[in-house]
Amino acid sequence: MNEFMGTTICAVKKDGHTAIAGDGQVTMSQSIIFKNNAVKVRRIYNGSVIFGFAGSVADAFTLSERFEEMLNKYSGNLMRSAVELAELWRSDKVRKLEAMMITADKDSLLIVSGTGEVIEPEDGVCAIGSGGNYALAAARALSQETDYSAEEIAKKSLKIASEICVFTNGHITCEVL
Repeated sequence: MNEFMGTTICAVKKDGHTAIAGDGQVTMSQSIIFKNNAVKVRRIYNGSVIFGFAGSVADAFTLSERFEEMLNKYSGNLMRSAVELAELWRSDKVRKLEAMMITADKDSLLIVSGTGEVIEPEDGVCAIGSGGNYALAAARALSQETDYSAEEIAKKSLKIASEICVFTNGHITCEVL
């Protein structure tokens, strides 16, 4: 069975704005670029929440759909939705998913995994996916050493990751709150 995966998502919270950027590459197995222009960052809940997902494509869609259900159930409360989703996975009522997502609203920035973890980055910068560590290092440096906006940092960090990681490309989608 061929598994579709490979992406990089980077989020930056700075000066009252949060940006989440993601690349467009979908990789089949370890050697085939299946698609270059996938959109893995989107707005939900009437545009007040943004998220980007990485991991196995089917699992990432499942994770994002279940998260959106929780957001609707808890009236857009991001933290409560993320925690309730995590509790669902920890209860072993659903199978663990090979996916992660970064999500944000006007107040919070969270990493949510398909295995039941919810993490709030301490410095307002986080990244996931195959090129996540490259994007994270770039975003931290740019955030600390430049006056770039959250959007500029997220996009530039993804560009840097795309030049290093073979599972990340330069087709970047970015949403900002």
